Amino acid sequence: METITFKLQENVLKKIDGILRPLNFNTRTEFIREAIRDKLNKVETEKFMRKLAQHKGAAKVHVSDERLHEIRDEVAKEYARKFGVELN
Repeated sequence: METITFKLQENVLKKIDGILRPLNFNTRTEFIREAIRDKLNKVETEKFMRKLAQHKGAAKVHVSDERLHEIRDEVAKEYARKFGVELN
């Protein structure tokens, strides 16, 4: 692990210090590491969602809502049989 140094405004540090214990963090470092991980995950998710949105409607086949409901019902019945569940 590498060490980095940075400065934060006093009011930001006070906010961090005020929520460390309630959120079960022992140190500022733990909190900041977790915050950075969360931000990196959020950025990756947003990047993926933008890329996924580019493909919206790009399917070569259109499946109607009615057909999607039929497929859902077929799958539900199949799993009900498989697990011995009676559907109403």
